[in-house]
Amino acid sequence: MDGYGDFCPLARAAEVYATRWTPLIIRNMLMGCRTFTEIRDGIPGVSRSVLTQRLRLLEHHGLVAREPGGEYRLTEAGAGLEAVTDTLGRWGERWLEMAPQHYDAGSVLWHLCKWVQPEEVSDERRVFVFDIRDDRRYWLLIHRPAPEVCFKPPGYPEDLVLRTTAEWLTKWHLGRLSLGSAIHAGVIELEGPLHLERMLAAMGGRGAYDPPVAHA
Repeated sequence: MDGYGDFCPLARAAEVYATRWTPLIIRNMLMGCRTFTEIRDGIPGVSRSVLTQRLRLLEHHGLVAREPGGEYRLTEAGAGLEAVTDTLGRWGERWLEMAPQHYDAGSVLWHLCKWVQPEEVSDERRVFVFDIRDDRRYWLLIHRPAPEVCFKPPGYPEDLVLRTTAEWLTKWHLGRLSLGSAIHAGVIELEGPLHLERMLAAMGGRGAYDPPVAHA
């Protein structure tokens, strides 16, 4: 890849970090993704060949190491990019406006899965349905060993149903309005027991870079 040809540490760092897809790969690994499939699931637009190239580049620069079993992990240098990734994400969240092409319900639900805390995953399986009017239906399964998003009915009873559009789901996730405000405004409809509504409210609504809060 072409570089800046500049001694400046910022220029040299940008040559590695600021290539297309690389910040999202780092983000996904910071969120706990370890396998090739897990990393790619969080970046639906990347091809297998490009992801392979980027991972090799990160290995070359000592930011990522591949384990004997095939999983990837961030090295100390790679983990050191957490502050950079967080700051850049928060900057984009504050200063950049969204357009219709940015409203992606599947991506939002993938992030919600990653926000579910271990103590939230009990022996009792919970199924949250997201009926996205301008997209499709999704099923969020909160169960052990880890939550997952399903694109077909999983065959289990549905515990909570949310109806909205991709736009309002994204805006709620990014903290533009609370779940209660969205329901009051009629842009989100929710059917389910109160304790599960509270659980869902605790999973999102503060922005993509703020951790979830414990619910009562």
